[in-house]
Amino acid sequence: MWVPTMTRRSALAKRLINLSLVLAIGTACGSDDTPSGTDDSEGSDGPANQGPALPARTDGNATLGRDVFRFETFGNERYFTDALRLPAGIVAAGVTPRQLLALGISIDVDAVPAAIRALLTSAPASVLDDPAMTIALINANAAVGLPIKDSNGDGVLDVARGDKVGASCALCHSPAAAGAVFSVPGGGSIGGRQDGLASHNLNFGRLIATATNSRALYPLLQLSLAANGGNTLGRAPTGLTENSTEAEVDAYLSNPQFYPVGMFDDAFDGNGAPMHNTPLFEQDLAGPFGSEGAIARLDNFSNLVYTGLLDPTTLTTPGGRAFLMMLGGAAGIEIADDFVKVLAATGVTGYPYIIAAPSAAAGTEEAPLGIRVDDTKLFAMNAFLAQLPAPPGTGGGSDRGRQLFRTSTCTSCHNVDQSRPVPTFIVPMATIFPGDNPVVLAQRTPPLNPVLNTVNSIFDDKMAVVNASIRGDIRGTALPLLLDLARKPVFLHDNSVPTLEELLNPTRGATAPHPFYFSNSADRTAVAAYLRGLDTDSR
Repeated sequence: MWVPTMTRRSALAKRLINLSLVLAIGTACGSDDTPSGTDDSEGSDGPANQGPALPARTDGNATLGRDVFRFETFGNERYFTDALRLPAGIVAAGVTPRQLLALGISIDVDAVPAAIRALLTSAPASVLDDPAMTIALINANAAVGLPIKDSNGDGVLDVARGDKVGASCALCHSPAAAGAVFSVPGGGSIGGRQDGLASHNLNFGRLIATATNSRALYPLLQLSLAANGGNTLGRAPTGLTENSTEAEVDAYLSNPQFYPVGMFDDAFDGNGAPMHNTPLFEQDLAGPFGSEGAIARLDNFSNLVYTGLLDPTTLTTPGGRAFLMMLGGAAGIEIADDFVKVLAATGVTGYPYIIAAPSAAAGTEEAPLGIRVDDTKLFAMNAFLAQLPAPPGTGGGSDRGRQLFRTSTCTSCHNVDQSRPVPTFIVPMATIFPGDNPVVLAQRTPPLNPVLNTVNSIFDDKMAVVNASIRGDIRGTALPLLLDLARKPVFLHDNSVPTLEELLNPTRGATAPHPFYFSNSADRTAVAAYLRGLDTDSR
């Protein structure tokens, strides 16, 4: 897909090419790139090789970190309001609270004004089916993950008076308690916040399609680029271009086959590869970050989310262009150039919007786009996410399930003791996906591996361009936390497996992603029950 050409190199681009000197944190998984473990009669507590040590985490004030997680935008409300124009779309479409909940947005009942809360009890339809109530809830900062800011400085939060609505981490990682006051099946709830849990019902694609200028999400869409000969990677059969209409973009975002519920495309690489939302609790046990393990430090991951994903207009800056050039050469620069055209065609001005400072570490994991938001707030969120507890397991797991887990190949990669940090090695693609048979789409300057793609598979699309080679490691997947699995509706980062039992079923085939099976159905049931019961007290 990508056709890197490195003929134009700014000083920042040259620094980006040398990421390995700054970011390498050790070699992965031994000389054969295969995680090692034991499988003796007593069973294994986990892989013998836990992987390279990650950089030490810097923690700040956890109370401040909670507010950062819930409400901080670092200025992205200007992107969501003035570029995407999400609030305008919500008003124009007459979105009711019931419809907002159906999109997977949750409502913080503790922030709902008392008068509206009383109506929810006495006359719920008057609230749930009134579009004016949607704006009232947004103005009350009750729409989880969509914080409103006093942009006009008048001391009153009101979208109608020019105040702007942005996005915070809570949008994807803080569902409300199911059924606390009111729930939409398969959608959001009105209830207390559950910070750190994955929002499995968030329909991010349809939410952005509600905006009046969804074209402003251009770098995070599945694209067809001239530098790639018009080819495309992703779930959709064809890619979008800078000339695609608003209706065409909305059709892509609203199609659950192309942009499934519970998923978010977290890489501005032109690939249509949304990944399932992950939990952000117990982040002292997680790392490296991203399904592809591209980021070693939690605050660096948060910084990239804010400086690139929640305001992608930064990709048009010299730092953003240098990063895109490193990743994709001519194709990366084409994304930036075409994005400028899209923004001009849709009347978007005054960007980039994010409030961040130039960084002396430009071109490294610390500041890939050359900018970094406030470290005090990033470190505070580190502390909050590290101390957020995982939900308890469901119970019901049997000793049989635990023993099967311990004596199988599961412990070649996964810990038995869930209070330990997950192993930090990247699981090689050949291990996690034996059917991987990639073609080389483009060569890149080391430490980046070539751009690789297995035709007729979407599993590796997420790792085609952005992967752990960005920090000197291998192409593959990072290990997830084995916690809160009972709430998880689908499995693997690409949503390709519907249940834990199916994940463990050998009928999926020896070359399928994650081909680690139990042939006996009773064994599968026992192991699945064990996995749903895991929490940090599990040993």
